[in-house]
Amino acid sequence: MKKKTLILPLIALMSLVACGNHADTSSTDTSTSEDSSSVVETSSVEEKNETGLPDLPSDLKDQLVIHYHRDDNEYASWALWLWPEGGAGAEYTANYGDSVGACFVYPLATFNSASKIGIIVKSKGSWDAKDVSQDRFIDMTSFKADSAGNVNVYVYSGVSTLYDHEPESMFAIQTALFLSFTKVDVLCFSGNAKSYKLFANGQELKSGSFDTPKHEFQVELDTSADLSLIYTVEVTSAKGETATGTISIQKLYDSADFDSLYDYDGELGAIYSATSTTFKVWSPLSSQVKLRIYDSGTPTSVNALKGDDTHSDYDMVKGEKGVFAATVDGDLEGKYYTYVVTNAYYKEKEVIDPYAKSCGINGLRGMIVDFSKTDPEGWDDFEKARSIDHKALTVYETHVVDITSSTTWNGSSANAKKFLGLSETGTTYTKNDKTVKTGFDHIKELGVNAVQLQPIFDQANDEVTPSFNWGYNPLNYNCLEGSYSSDPYDGYSRIKEFKKVVLDYQNAGINIIMDVVYNHVNSVQGQNFDVLVPYYYFRYSGTELSNGSGCGNETASDHYMFSKFMKDSASFWLKEYKLGGFRFDLMGLHDLDTMNSLVSNLKEINDSVVVYGEPWTGGSTPLSDGESAKQSNSNKYEGYGQFNDQMRDALIMSGMKGDDEAGFVTNKTSAITSSSIIGSIRNGVVGSTYNATNDPDKTLNYASCHDNYTLYDRFTAFDKANSKKDGHVDFTTQEKVKMNILANAMVFTSQGTSFMLAGEEFLRSKGSDLSIAKNSYNASYKVNELDYSLLIEHEEMMPIYQKLINLKQTFAGLHLAKQEASRISVSASAIGNQFSYSFEDEKYTYKFVHNNGYGEFDSVDLEGYTLYLDTLSQDKTLSASTPMSAYETVIAYKAK
Repeated sequence: MKKKTLILPLIALMSLVACGNHADTSSTDTSTSEDSSSVVETSSVEEKNETGLPDLPSDLKDQLVIHYHRDDNEYASWALWLWPEGGAGAEYTANYGDSVGACFVYPLATFNSASKIGIIVKSKGSWDAKDVSQDRFIDMTSFKADSAGNVNVYVYSGVSTLYDHEPESMFAIQTALFLSFTKVDVLCFSGNAKSYKLFANGQELKSGSFDTPKHEFQVELDTSADLSLIYTVEVTSAKGETATGTISIQKLYDSADFDSLYDYDGELGAIYSATSTTFKVWSPLSSQVKLRIYDSGTPTSVNALKGDDTHSDYDMVKGEKGVFAATVDGDLEGKYYTYVVTNAYYKEKEVIDPYAKSCGINGLRGMIVDFSKTDPEGWDDFEKARSIDHKALTVYETHVVDITSSTTWNGSSANAKKFLGLSETGTTYTKNDKTVKTGFDHIKELGVNAVQLQPIFDQANDEVTPSFNWGYNPLNYNCLEGSYSSDPYDGYSRIKEFKKVVLDYQNAGINIIMDVVYNHVNSVQGQNFDVLVPYYYFRYSGTELSNGSGCGNETASDHYMFSKFMKDSASFWLKEYKLGGFRFDLMGLHDLDTMNSLVSNLKEINDSVVVYGEPWTGGSTPLSDGESAKQSNSNKYEGYGQFNDQMRDALIMSGMKGDDEAGFVTNKTSAITSSSIIGSIRNGVVGSTYNATNDPDKTLNYASCHDNYTLYDRFTAFDKANSKKDGHVDFTTQEKVKMNILANAMVFTSQGTSFMLAGEEFLRSKGSDLSIAKNSYNASYKVNELDYSLLIEHEEMMPIYQKLINLKQTFAGLHLAKQEASRISVSASAIGNQFSYSFEDEKYTYKFVHNNGYGEFDSVDLEGYTLYLDTLSQDKTLSASTPMSAYETVIAYKAK
């Protein structure tokens, strides 16, 4: 551009929450950060031109040169995220400027001769905003190098098209979409249409012109649209400029016509028997799907020595509802398979089956499994996970590798960071002549009855040399993640080893709860869902991917076939692996109908299955408020619950609250007058999510989870944020111990499900760098490990946690139904520094008193009670006027 001023449309800048990352959110959360591997910095240089950057050199050679234009000329806060297709990404800052705008100049060699380079324009140093929401790719076969070997790419703010030259005109088609199977709507950009031509696979269908040029117009087709074709429109402006665009079919997927033609209720995937295997895949837009069978699950591109690309191809026949099927005779057990798909959008694209139930290395090939060969000895001794009242659940959240990644674990090196490490016994740590149990034995000793594992399904990771990742980057929903197995090349290893873990925990009285992330995929472009049925499985804002997950896309649970997939997938996991339940990531992105139906299906398999989720989204979504399984609709949940972030925030002000804000636990300098804090705690105690639901069966109380800070780090962040305020005095380590116990004492003495983050029982920290500690999704193993030496350093904590957990599980008065719980009165002192309440069952009445660190404390009438727990001392004398201290929880009981 030669100093042109462009008037460009405002494209919604979507905030990011979770992908490789999953930062904790709340019902108002709209931003945190996304998966990143590194940030590429540029050196400081003298500023010369209007962009504040040095002029683009004329002697560049073998460089990728991306020219980025913004009308506002504000470049300082913007950067690029670039990655070779299939590889890791990094942030790149502008290092030059020219007449177009800012220039990003980096050696082509940086991208490993990739045939495509992904590009996202994003806010510098964060994922708070993106300029054009969808992932785009620079196709190096189209963007040719100049005589000096440089590849030039021109990017304009708000425009999704990538140009290989500086365009003379910005007249374009902003949107073109089918409103119905016979009606097309076209919206122009930077000009008005004088005439148009409509094409199907390049063949002209219709043309027309307008006496008065139109900015937007509609065209009626003579026949119903054929979704196996690509429809395009060419528009000529009043000035003679031309623009072309593909007509989006996204809205047609919402129509009753599409549902009646293609919704399918039957079984999909590889349906195995010892004599033959039938393969079924839903791909109604495709003209051809071939089945490809491999002996090996490893492509030679991943490992030349272990790999084998030899295969046999079988034609699949398209049948009812767009389902392609093929039956192959013989016993295919242990072999691997893919589909090769051809439709108007992809040509002979090889993908893994979304319904594959195991896979080879890096999730590239599905495995044909005989599950009868995967059961460990003793597997048939129990039919399903043990039945536990949801209100008696004490959930311990952890990551597979956190349990065993520390040198203080002291288990076998072969099992470190693996499934088998989760249940290895006999591990201990010794320091100063004191020995403590670690790993599985520690979890058993703690006494929890449920362990929630962060995602264990197959992720978009390098399984050969993995790096730490929380796992919120879904690749194959029905396969286990191979990097946690002893042999990621063998699709059987991961199944057998995880089943052994489930069995070992069942034998210890502990159910395994699986964290599921059906709300987004790692990347849409070339992903199996999108190849099989382009645009169907994801929600769109206009013609761009909606970003309600914060990861650049969100799945469309309100579309019949993805709703079916979610239900099929969850039922498979529950039945085959005998899980105790599921935690749903960003459940607010799923529609109520799907969630209610899914849980109903699960209860037919195990009527005591526990299901709960995050009742919020990571950003805005086209899913209507009335349809969403979000917090405000929790009274419409049927058989499942939600995280009570309101009680969490009232206790410690986490989530989207500022580090400087004080909750009940962190306030030691003033009275608590906030009705929100007091009301949220009162409601949480009786199993009610404030202003949402008053049903303990639908409420999960917690003070911390994998998102955001551990409790110790939250208290440290509070000190740092308030360090310059008059009168502030940092918490001592001993105060942090007391505050940690206080927060979870209130969680475990409340109605509803109780939940804790692994390591809180010994004051876990993720390190002194609070920016990492707050969001450690891709930090090092060291940052995320469980350091069992803290069990010795803070040895007073473990017995208190054990007593709290035991009481929560065994005292029926903490398992009250909705009607009983709603009658409980929770008293708050006049200055809000003390909460007290009583629960009872048929035998006992328990009284609970919790104090924070501020002021003088009301004495409590405990005449006739026996002390169960005093978090500060075990020799307190109870009386009609029992004195109380700062950060003290007292639990006492008497027979009825």
